[in-house]
Amino acid sequence: MYIEAVPNRKSPPAVLLRESYRQDGKVKKRTLANLSKWPPELVEGFRILLKKGTAVPDFESSFDIVRSQPHGHIAALLGSLRKIGLDRCLGPPGPQRDLVVALIVARLAHPRSKLATARSLQAATRTDSLAPLLGLPDLDENRLDDAMDWLLQRQDAIEKRLARRHLKEGSLVLYDLTSVYLEGRRCKLGKLGYSRDGKRGKLQIEFGLICNREGCPVAVQVFKGNTSDPATVGPVIEKLRHRFGLSRVILVGDRGMLTQARIREEVQPSGLDWISALRGPAIRQLVESGAVQMSLFDEINLVEIRSDAYPDERLMVCRNPLLARQRTRKRQEMLSKTEELLDEIVAATRRDRRPYRGRERIALRVGKVVNKYKMAKHFELDITEESFTYERNNESIAAEAALDGLYVIRTSLPAEEMGAEATVRAYKGLSVVEQAFRSYKTVDLKVRPIYHWSNDRVRAHVFLCLLVYYVEWHMRRRLAPLLFDDSDPAGASRSSVVAPAEVSRAAQQKARSKRTADGQPVHSFRTLLEDLATIVRNQVVPKIPGARPFTIVTRPTPLQQQALDRLGVRL
Repeated sequence: MYIEAVPNRKSPPAVLLRESYRQDGKVKKRTLANLSKWPPELVEGFRILLKKGTAVPDFESSFDIVRSQPHGHIAALLGSLRKIGLDRCLGPPGPQRDLVVALIVARLAHPRSKLATARSLQAATRTDSLAPLLGLPDLDENRLDDAMDWLLQRQDAIEKRLARRHLKEGSLVLYDLTSVYLEGRRCKLGKLGYSRDGKRGKLQIEFGLICNREGCPVAVQVFKGNTSDPATVGPVIEKLRHRFGLSRVILVGDRGMLTQARIREEVQPSGLDWISALRGPAIRQLVESGAVQMSLFDEINLVEIRSDAYPDERLMVCRNPLLARQRTRKRQEMLSKTEELLDEIVAATRRDRRPYRGRERIALRVGKVVNKYKMAKHFELDITEESFTYERNNESIAAEAALDGLYVIRTSLPAEEMGAEATVRAYKGLSVVEQAFRSYKTVDLKVRPIYHWSNDRVRAHVFLCLLVYYVEWHMRRRLAPLLFDDSDPAGASRSSVVAPAEVSRAAQQKARSKRTADGQPVHSFRTLLEDLATIVRNQVVPKIPGARPFTIVTRPTPLQQQALDRLGVRL
């Protein structure tokens, strides 16, 4: 059988259903039905069926898409969280655990307030597929606050599980501290202190991050905003020794944290080994005492020494020529900027109309200027009741310039356990904690500013962001070939451990071409999530009485599928 359109002069053609047959050796045809009054789309569907095809109705007239929700990035984040077993670390299955999982995924997908997150999970205002995937009922921000309280109660247990995964006896433990400003003045943890965010006059908190050698976050601890860096070392040792049960680890901290007093009073009595660095005045004393011969660095850039001032310690003295040039340039810039401001004060004391007068007034204004760039030690100042003059202290500048590019790593480890180069490399590993802080505070998680008022909610918020970064850290390692991240750190070249590290050739090629090895566009972590978000989950309702709605997910592009495969996630 087949359908044939027969011309009919000035009338529309006749649409006939016919069949062919043989009679007396000849092929003949006969008409079975006249389809002229059928709708054209019905005739076309019948024609397809006769050819053993499948007739598909016009989609727009047969179905309604009632909602489209961004889905790919949520599936990637939620699947990765489950892949690394973080949901099991949180606690037993239940509504509170599901809400915490939702908070983690939502914060990594769209960093925003808890109120905005609650609205994105409600049925009437959902902005993605997270709530349907977790089977969450309608909820408000109070339910999320309860989930944060539940999470804080389990912080110790969760951190112990993470420590068992990523720390072991004798391993390196990286520790660093940062600050985050608060909105409002009701949180008792909030204090005025040195703001690393440059937010003067804002209350802040501080929190210390504990990572393993690779930079994987393990634990976090919140302190008052005016806590000094060395004062945080004791609680960290307590956490490592007693809560994590580690009797021997190597604590790596910067020179402002592991000071001589902290090492003597807390680190050494605990039995932990450590790696840190000397501060500028201590380095100057070593040079002036003759323990460091600057002529050695004409041919080498790393030398190990011993000093009576630091018994039972090894000192690795390093000199980086590139760092020396950078510090020289920076000093000259700050000296020039300071002189510009000082010249304004000199001009104010010499002007004809209302000249600047008063020794105390002039001194106060000069003090603000020279302390702005911390250049007071490099100037000789002469202040009287009616005048002000200054000149550079060339001896002070030359003495500081002699130490440019020089830094000293110190450790309690014996040489047979960790060589000089390995010790320097371990100290430089603190850079991965600084990278974690950048992701924590700015690019991805946006932990700041904090709007919570109670101490426990602030601690819960910071701990929640640790878990979010834990998921991101694992995802970045799997997605590295698709990102600007260096996917081959072992291939990075470096003339010595003192010299700045260079990324691998593969990373350099990605940075130049903006393409991966297979020709796909290179992404940042954030833009890759945005690309995955274009995979949409469509809720479709047929226009047939009694028919059930169904869901269709957008087909991934090759790049999206590659990202999902690397994460081990299915849509």
